[in-house]
Amino acid sequence: MPAAETAPANASAVVPNDLEPYWMPFTANRAFKRSPRLVVRAKDMRVTTADGRTLIDAIAGMWCCNAGHNRDPIVAAIQRQAAELDYVTAFQHSHPAAFELAGRIAALAPGDLDHVFFCNSGSEAVDTALKIALAYHTIRGQGARTRLIGRERGYHGVGFGGISVGGIVPNRKMFGTLLAGVDHLPTTYDRERQAFTKGEPEWGAHLADELERIVGLHDASTIAAVIVEPMAGSTGVLPAPKGYLQRLRQICDRHGLLLIFDEVITGFGRLGPCFAAERYGVLPDMITFAKGVTSGTVPMGGVLVRKGIFDAFMRGPEHVVELFHGYTYSAHPLACAAGLATLDLYRDEKLFERATALEQKFADAVMSLQGLPGVLDIRTVGLAAGIDLAPHPDGPGKRGYAAMDEGFFRQDAIVRVSGDTIALSPSLIVGEDEIGEIVEKTARIIRAVG
Repeated sequence: MPAAETAPANASAVVPNDLEPYWMPFTANRAFKRSPRLVVRAKDMRVTTADGRTLIDAIAGMWCCNAGHNRDPIVAAIQRQAAELDYVTAFQHSHPAAFELAGRIAALAPGDLDHVFFCNSGSEAVDTALKIALAYHTIRGQGARTRLIGRERGYHGVGFGGISVGGIVPNRKMFGTLLAGVDHLPTTYDRERQAFTKGEPEWGAHLADELERIVGLHDASTIAAVIVEPMAGSTGVLPAPKGYLQRLRQICDRHGLLLIFDEVITGFGRLGPCFAAERYGVLPDMITFAKGVTSGTVPMGGVLVRKGIFDAFMRGPEHVVELFHGYTYSAHPLACAAGLATLDLYRDEKLFERATALEQKFADAVMSLQGLPGVLDIRTVGLAAGIDLAPHPDGPGKRGYAAMDEGFFRQDAIVRVSGDTIALSPSLIVGEDEIGEIVEKTARIIRAVG
């Protein structure tokens, strides 16, 4: 059976000698098990490998450790909660921290996004939002509104709803016909017109008008909701063009469609404000979130819902369940404790403001990689960057995979790859010196695989 190399005695880590039983997600399992990338400890923006090396984490775990790794106040809050209340059913019962966290999140959200439905991941958050949209139209007597509109190159998790409205081909092609009646807007990315853009591209707002074509094809009376990411992260950091989200909002209003922002990646400061909806001055009907709400420490996700949508469900006999949906671990006590402590850190250390202040410095630093061998495009927005590399002659994705391995094994840096795109998304605690280190190591990675 494949086995990891034994760690040196000073690594103080127990390394498994059998890697075979674990079927890893979104992973080339056979390649990984030949050369395992094992991490045993983390603190702030550094992780320690099983062989005792220290790496800089240039991707905040996976877009999620926005306050950094293993922060003492969050750890302490989780420990206290585990010692007091480990679990209580979320059905017909709850605990105080669930209501406190919901109130804190709603207070951070724009407009009348006043209600929070908790779940455990971004995938669950998306499927929850889609179900709320369908149910909302049904209880208002418009049950024919069943169509859902996503976008090409969009990522909305791995539930059947999420991959149906999502637009990343490998995530869809093995799983049959998915949900019926789903349509897609075109991607907002055009390299010829947008290459090497800092922030929102000038070109592309008109692509929102494709929604009018879709409405004309299906009729508004059949469409429930439109879901988009303000910045498409998993597909390679594609910021929305200037004016694009505003036009989507206008078209949705004109035809009575709900607009959902998937902010699983952009939520909690990745683009500066707590939610990207605030950055763009657009009020969606729902916002999905996860990742940064607990800085990645305990799984949690949720949906922010506008007051009018929530109120539409609060009718009929009071003893009857209004929405037949939920999860065993909704608003789990440990997740709520982690969330409250995380929000305290964001506030006390002014991390959202920090992200805004560093955006230009980060963009300038990453753009210095332009001109390196094989770099086709670079995009930055907030504290996120996508760097497109030319595909290897042996096939798409091979150069990206080599870049990930180069970073982990030789350059002491964790970078994320999607196909042949390198993504950078450091924690919001990043400083200018660490930005310089990340960019320098990324340059070495690109040269090595170029």
